[in-house]
Amino acid sequence: MSPLLLRPSALLYRTADWLCRLRRPLRLGVRAIVTAADGHVLLVHHSYLAGWYLPGGGVAKGETAADAVVRELREETGLVAEGTPVLRSLHGSFYHGISDHVAVFTVPQWHGTPKPDGREVVAAVFFSLDALPDETSPATRRRLTEFAAGGPPSPDW
Repeated sequence: MSPLLLRPSALLYRTADWLCRLRRPLRLGVRAIVTAADGHVLLVHHSYLAGWYLPGGGVAKGETAADAVVRELREETGLVAEGTPVLRSLHGSFYHGISDHVAVFTVPQWHGTPKPDGREVVAAVFFSLDALPDETSPATRRRLTEFAAGGPPSPDW
């Protein structure tokens, strides 16, 4: 797709990403593994990216990673984490001169009903681990496979 044909939200996302690469060569993001009582996991579909992902986002200046995952979960899905999320793993992604690190947390206790914000997130749905949508991102699949197996996570995103 030509950059001139991008949706405004996708164009804004790509512009912000490009500017971030120039200003901050090291970035920290968070993702949440939120499970329902039946074992289903929450995935979100963004307005600016194709596919399904774990809810999450960037850690703001002066914010802890745990606080960021609670905030992102609330902003993107309306769910409220109860207690402190548990750090499951930390992963690195190195491309185009950028060092991205992603902290994955489990959120074992929460309340609310998933309601996407409608701007950044257009869908928030619980899926069975053995019936994830075909469009689930490869990194999301890897994290959920590691989570289900209970084994050691890969250091790579």
